Amino acid sequence: MARFVDRGTRVLVQGITGTQGRFHTRLMLEYGTKIVAGVTPGRGGGRIEGVPVFDTVFEALEEADPEASIIFVPAPQAKEAVLEAIEAGLNPIVVITEGVPIKDSIEVIARARRRGITIIGPNTPGIIRVGECKLGIMPSGVFKKGPVGIVSRSGTLTYEVAAQISRAGLGESTCIGIGGDPIVGLDFVDVLRWFQEDSETEAAVLIGEIGGDAEERAAEFISGGGFTKPTVAYVAGRTAIPGRRMGHAGAIVEGGMGTAEGKIEALRSAGVHVGLLPGDIPKALMKIIG
Repeated sequence: MARFVDRGTRVLVQGITGTQGRFHTRLMLEYGTKIVAGVTPGRGGGRIEGVPVFDTVFEALEEADPEASIIFVPAPQAKEAVLEAIEAGLNPIVVITEGVPIKDSIEVIARARRRGITIIGPNTPGIIRVGECKLGIMPSGVFKKGPVGIVSRSGTLTYEVAAQISRAGLGESTCIGIGGDPIVGLDFVDVLRWFQEDSETEAAVLIGEIGGDAEERAAEFISGGGFTKPTVAYVAGRTAIPGRRMGHAGAIVEGGMGTAEGKIEALRSAGVHVGLLPGDIPKALMKIIG
């Protein structure tokens, strides 16, 4: 079972002294996230937004006892940063970095799975337990505490759909961007399995896109009884041109595989309501649980 976060999660920020690390550390602290330490090699001894900075993850572990990590380290150095977090036993590890080499992602994800550690990303907006904890770069103002869990391959669509669900008066429990790269640590099934056990989640929204077979595997999981709560989905890329990448590195139709039509058909066959526009999602949720 994947491990996620709550108001008590003690967080380490790797790459905290960089522009993005510093900026989002401030926003996460303002949201209420319990950030207890930061790491940047060679920059230990200072403070960022009041958070102590260490040279290594193990120094931070000894002094501040973090449980989870969020990584804002440039792609060429991301592998070493993730491996250091894995060796320290931090869980989950949220990798915001985009463009991590595929061979590096394969290696760190395999090593994390052997240790039972959850990696969210790479190329993810992160995870938010609404009203409790944010490990990510999402704009917190669009979220409102409620019963809908969102799992998405698209950061921007996560925010757009969450804003519409909030305006409809429902709100969200936990929202997760699993990442837009070809190789990511989580898939839809991991998150749906967790939503099934989460007492605060009454319904799920699945936001997919072209490329790969993650949506088809989610549909198979749902149709097999693995996830029994009401589910609404949207699949981006119905007009995408085959062979041309759409936005994310993993969003590409090749050899007729990974089409939006195939994913929509699989999800509908599993009993999922699939909207043709993002705005259809809150309308469907209002009919189901509103």
